[in-house]
Amino acid sequence: MKARIAGVGAYLPKRVLTNAELSTFVETSDEWIQERVGIRERRIAEGHETNAFMASEAGKAALLHAGLSAEDLDLIIVTTSTPDHMMPGVACSVQANLGAACPAFDLNAACGGFIYGLHTAKQFFDAGSVRHVLLVGSELMSRILDWTDRSTCVLFGDGAGAVVLSASETPGILASRIFADGMHRDLLYVSPHLRADAFATDCPVPQLKMEGNKVFRVAVEKMGELVDLILKEANCTQDQIDFLVPHQANERIITATAKKLNLSMDKVILTLGLHGNTMSATIPLALADAVHTGKIKRGDLLLFEAFGAGFVWGASLVRY
Repeated sequence: MKARIAGVGAYLPKRVLTNAELSTFVETSDEWIQERVGIRERRIAEGHETNAFMASEAGKAALLHAGLSAEDLDLIIVTTSTPDHMMPGVACSVQANLGAACPAFDLNAACGGFIYGLHTAKQFFDAGSVRHVLLVGSELMSRILDWTDRSTCVLFGDGAGAVVLSASETPGILASRIFADGMHRDLLYVSPHLRADAFATDCPVPQLKMEGNKVFRVAVEKMGELVDLILKEANCTQDQIDFLVPHQANERIITATAKKLNLSMDKVILTLGLHGNTMSATIPLALADAVHTGKIKRGDLLLFEAFGAGFVWGASLVRY
């Protein structure tokens, strides 16, 4: 049996942080942010909106959309770089919150997490060991940002998106490729939050660090190469793609990828302006928005692609 997307769901915190509000406590402006990355606002989680809470709410919505219950699940995967605890994993909390009784684990591949999660889930279906899998991307980026650093704090937001994958005789995931290159790990990372040694008394708050221009150049290069690889693997051509559903990090990177595919921007699912970069949650959030607003319909051919810290990158070609 092969995997197809049976349902989609999303959760976004209620609090909206606009560029105008952001400019009251960090040196920036709405014009500066929109010109460079295309973000107008982002969501910020309140105290009760933990990673597990958001992931669970997105999972509930995806199960409802798929017409399934938690008891139907054979596996839960949560992709996140911002768990509530180092252990247990967010996925175990989601399992308990939903009332499921299946294996559950977290996967950390930064912004590439959803693609890595989709690729991993596909292997379980190919092996015939599952019938229904809940895959959630959930991130609390606001908890690891330096809110005085305008080069990073303006970029990110909180949220969770989910898909339910179900067994099907007709494949939904037509092709999937994932890659990594740890040589670039120092260009984008979260500063250590473990003690320097076993008996050190300091434990600094984790903060995201990024060399944006260098990350941008590598991302554009790798995404361009990846498009050709994934189409070749699926034996598809560019003109067969109905929609690009990209990782929502930078509008210039997204535009460059669309140009590579000869796709007009009306064929690109773009939620960056309203959500910011929600890391591994960006693709499922964008997908859920496009499905629930009727833009993406059953039978559409979708290209998912993402690039993130590690560096990791990947893409999946999916028949919705």
